[in-house]
Amino acid sequence: MSNNNLFSTLRAAFPSELDEIAIEATSPRGEPLNYSWRDIEHASARIANLLDALKLPEGSRVAVQVEKSVEAVLLYLATLRAGYVFLPLNTAYQSAEIEYFIGNAEPAVVVCTPDNFGWVSKIAFKAGCAYVFTLGEDRNGTLLERAAHFGDEHQVAARDADDLAAILYTSGTTGRSKGAMLSHGNLASNAVMLKDYWGWRKGDVLIHALPIFHVHGLFVAIHGAMINGSKMIWMSRFDPKAVIAAMPRASVFMGVPTLYVRMLAEPTLTRDQTRNMRLFIAGSAPLLIETFKEWQQRTGSTILERYGMSETIMLTSNPYSADARYRNEDERRGGTVGFPLPGVDLRVVDDAGKELPTGEIGNIQVRGPNVFKGYWRMPEKTREEFSADGWFKTGDVGKVDARGYASIVGRSKDLIISGGYNVYPAEIEGYINDMPGVAESALVGVPHPDFGEVGVAVVIAKPGAKLDGDEIVARLKSQLANFKIPKRCFIATELPRNTMGKVQKNLLRDQYKGLFGQRA
Repeated sequence: MSNNNLFSTLRAAFPSELDEIAIEATSPRGEPLNYSWRDIEHASARIANLLDALKLPEGSRVAVQVEKSVEAVLLYLATLRAGYVFLPLNTAYQSAEIEYFIGNAEPAVVVCTPDNFGWVSKIAFKAGCAYVFTLGEDRNGTLLERAAHFGDEHQVAARDADDLAAILYTSGTTGRSKGAMLSHGNLASNAVMLKDYWGWRKGDVLIHALPIFHVHGLFVAIHGAMINGSKMIWMSRFDPKAVIAAMPRASVFMGVPTLYVRMLAEPTLTRDQTRNMRLFIAGSAPLLIETFKEWQQRTGSTILERYGMSETIMLTSNPYSADARYRNEDERRGGTVGFPLPGVDLRVVDDAGKELPTGEIGNIQVRGPNVFKGYWRMPEKTREEFSADGWFKTGDVGKVDARGYASIVGRSKDLIISGGYNVYPAEIEGYINDMPGVAESALVGVPHPDFGEVGVAVVIAKPGAKLDGDEIVARLKSQLANFKIPKRCFIATELPRNTMGKVQKNLLRDQYKGLFGQRA
């Protein structure tokens, strides 16, 4: 019987010459560290053997809140091969958040940084967790110390495609975070398909500069490199100068829009420096069309935008190239997230669930082998988030044009209903962003005594530019219907963002919610 454990799928793609370099990294002290494919095989086996020795119950969760390191990836691979469930946690989470996640997921094992052991272990042991290990950035901690006593061969645990492989907690911008349950089959199907769709080829080298507690860095990037047997140039933190310096030795880069903006600020970003790069991928947050165009002009490369979620991994993508197997008549288009990926279905429906005509804005629903099993211990919430005919309600609002390109207009929770009219923030933000001197903007809805809700714009100026909020509102009045015009416009120095670069509109809503008072 074939083993559908995701680790087996990744392991089958390792090069035949296991002594080739798989990961090129640097120690916290700046020393070069090279890991071969054999190192990955043996080190993950040792950690898997340690987990097996703990005699954990079937389906046990391994919760991990550590800094980014190659050893953290080895722990992830070991958890998969031992057949347990990996639970990555954002390194920014504090005690109240960790208490919630540990209480909700009830992990059998918690791994944290050595510095956090004191307070994390108290929370874990109080919640009934049996084992707490530490893992530091510099290959230190009790996890590796214990694993060193075990052998470097391990029989991969047999798992079905529907068996749980990971739980990813969503950001929780509207209430408590939910744990999205992803199976071995969800993750493997997406990795195998993207290898083909994005044209991965022999000799590709990935620059990995993303966090690894998130879908983008942990699944899309790492799985992409491993399932192609490709080397990774590993960066524990994003440094625009270092990434640009590494480009002549690489061919693929994945990043959030903020990373592209920061690289564009570096004079070393040139066509010559990027000449060996065949693919730049952006996701996790909207990419401004200005950034898209400036990157094209500076590097000669067109960024490939794609769309995915914690619950689904990747859903859509702009085409890889003009001669790719898929959509070969099409091109990468800025401002869109491309086409549904092979095997993925996408539809746009109204609030009643009726499918809308081409070009109309509505709620995006999807289905496919990559769509998650549901939310951890939230059966009612899971039922709410799926339609009667089995489509997942993404919570995103968007449209599909006549050629099949999908565009995301915003989140349904960000929709502003003002005086009974629907206002889509992304539309108004697009007009503001096109104005001279504007770097970026965000529009949020706040309570209003007459209209129920109105828009408030927060705008960031380009360096050296002087902006006036009243002037921006006045210019919008000549371009848009009156119900779409924000009632107020504030100029700020920055927008609040999460670790993946997404603007946290919930914080802006909280900040301005009392602006117009409450309805009498």
